[in-house]
Amino acid sequence: MNEIRARVRPRESSAAPMAFAPVSALAVRIAGARGGLRLVLAVLAGVAMTLGHVPVSIPLIWFVAIPVLVWLIDGAEHPVEAAWIGWGAGFGYFVTGLHWIGHAFLVDAEKFAWLLPFAVTLLPAGLGLFWAAAFWLAQRYWPWHWSRVLSLAAALTVVEYARTHLFTGFPWALPAYIWSETGVVQVTAWIGSHGLTLLTVALTGLPLVVLAGWRGRSSLAIAAGPLAALAVLWAAGAARVEDPSYADDAGVLRIVQPNAAQDVKWDPDHAQDFFDRLIRETTAAADPTIGSPSAVIWPETAVTFLPVDRPDLTQAIAERAGGAPVLLGALHREGSEPPQWYNALMVIQPDGSLGDRYDKHHLVPFGEYLPFEGLFTALGLRQLANRGGFTPGPGPRVMDIDGLPPFAALICYEMIFPHEVVPGAERPAWMLQITNDAWFGGFAGPQQHLAQARIRAIEQGLPVARAANTGISAMIDPYGQIRHALALGEHGKIDAKLPQPLDATLYSRFGDWPAILLTLILLLALHLPHHFRSTD
Repeated sequence: MNEIRARVRPRESSAAPMAFAPVSALAVRIAGARGGLRLVLAVLAGVAMTLGHVPVSIPLIWFVAIPVLVWLIDGAEHPVEAAWIGWGAGFGYFVTGLHWIGHAFLVDAEKFAWLLPFAVTLLPAGLGLFWAAAFWLAQRYWPWHWSRVLSLAAALTVVEYARTHLFTGFPWALPAYIWSETGVVQVTAWIGSHGLTLLTVALTGLPLVVLAGWRGRSSLAIAAGPLAALAVLWAAGAARVEDPSYADDAGVLRIVQPNAAQDVKWDPDHAQDFFDRLIRETTAAADPTIGSPSAVIWPETAVTFLPVDRPDLTQAIAERAGGAPVLLGALHREGSEPPQWYNALMVIQPDGSLGDRYDKHHLVPFGEYLPFEGLFTALGLRQLANRGGFTPGPGPRVMDIDGLPPFAALICYEMIFPHEVVPGAERPAWMLQITNDAWFGGFAGPQQHLAQARIRAIEQGLPVARAANTGISAMIDPYGQIRHALALGEHGKIDAKLPQPLDATLYSRFGDWPAILLTLILLLALHLPHHFRSTD
């Protein structure tokens, strides 16, 4: 225990004051945990960290959870032990933060309910391996006091960046997103979500860890520094937000939300009802204060027919839109032996003809296509997608429709990738996301998806129009503020003017490279003293 105490409170210059003695004692007890208790504490810390995200939104809980994990690393005698701690924390974090994925297996429960336990545990177990690598790295090289916090922050940032890119990527629940309801999130306009992840882990971990390892009055200054930094970031972010500006000829977007329940959406007995809702909201009277819609937007897979096969229905839709183009999600088929299916954003022109089309390129594994299809088919696993596996489109692109500023087209899942929402150097005036979050129930999943759309708006300095089948549809300004919205489970429409974009943000110009480069430099700086000491 004395060795554990030395790791937690190295080279004390004076006794910790009474106010901080319980913190120090708690740190020693947590670092001294062994066996199953250590893993349980790691899992519980990960579960607690989930509460920082919407819809609960208690980021302050990270000021306790991160120190607990640091103290557990302090007690690890070998990097492998630290890796198990990281895996446990990651598993607890993802199994609760991604629980909404299980709802997709209940849409067609007779076929897929048996897979639910595997889906809600195997994915978090796999994602936990990323965190295991970060904790292994943190224990392997940096065994002293508050530098452990910085090493964990840098290592987690690197593995979360890897999680964003590897195996098609899945950057859901990045640590940065705990600030989505605060002014701190505005920092993503400058350093992106990965840069804010580095700050999040470092600034929430330092105060308690420093106080537990009391080394005189300097500890108070070091512990207060992160709190002051967060206060400055919060205030600077809040000061950055202004009312959006609008061009004199700003377009008016009509966003339609039909609230088509996923389990009956494709049922012929209900499909007509949902189509009638779309038509009814499309033909509703315009808001006289802002004028008639310049475009009507329907959500992902809004219709159950193939527009290319039903010119009579596309003509009817165009007539109801009163001269405005209709941008809608629909399936598209090409070829016949076998046919290729695309999840598409289509444009119905005012004359009823089909215009430009965007095909979703970043498909959802196991949802829109089946990796290792032969193997999983043999095991009895089938597609969740309604019409079989989709073919990916050629890639992200900007669409230019008559009467509208150019926009980046995004379908559902594509909004979660910070580096992909705007293609190359072609900067659009806004982003359009059509989505169907009905797969993921009414708690956490849809709210977190919306939060990520808001953060994309901040990062890029671009407004976002979001049409969601069952909600939450919204007009989001370039500061990430929701200007108009339709709640989950409602059907209706939004008529909203399109805000002007901001000047290109630092993040939109340079992407993730500055933050990742800084993180790698930090890792190197922390490693060098250990390297030279180990070679003496």
